[in-house]
Amino acid sequence: MESFFSSPMKILVLTLNDSYLPYKLKDDALVDLIVTSHDPIFFKVLYERYVFMVYNKCLSFSKNNHEAEDICQDIFLKLIDKIQTFKGASKFSTWLYAFTYNHCVNYYHRNKFKKYEKNALNIDQICEDTSKQGYEDDSNQTLQLERLNVVMGLISRDDKEILISKYQEFKSIKDLMKLHNVGESAIKMRIKRAKEKLLGMYNSVYCDVRT
Repeated sequence: MESFFSSPMKILVLTLNDSYLPYKLKDDALVDLIVTSHDPIFFKVLYERYVFMVYNKCLSFSKNNHEAEDICQDIFLKLIDKIQTFKGASKFSTWLYAFTYNHCVNYYHRNKFKKYEKNALNIDQICEDTSKQGYEDDSNQTLQLERLNVVMGLISRDDKEILISKYQEFKSIKDLMKLHNVGESAIKMRIKRAKEKLLGMYNSVYCDVRT
């Protein structure tokens, strides 16, 4: 992306004459001009003034240069719509730091949950062919995943391993037969029993899972 949304590590800060007014303006004045005039030059000045501060904070969360650049860009894009919410109660640099920090925290937790959700076992998936019982989706998916993770820690190691192999690592019945050196009927019985134990434990711990 061009203009002031270039990569912060590649940005070429223009060398302008000291008399060029926007670069001499204080933050509060720049913000007022950005809100009232909608002239991108004022936002460009603000961007160049704070891009490295924002980028460094993003990098402290992501530990990855490319991801930090993406987060930094998202923050400034979001700032275009939110800058009018700055009321001058604190220094703009303090406000922007808090704005950046909050965005990074939300980004971190949102992506952490997505990774967790992608790899987590799903209670509906596990009970799918165990019985014809209906399990309501938890209204709070994060809570459901946390609960299932807790219950997984309460069943035996063997049961946990076979469920993870089947439902998280998506190993086929044939793969599991080879892995455990048993026949098809035996491996299916192990999976069935492990699911029944997990669901029984889930029911006994969390009363909102209906039987």
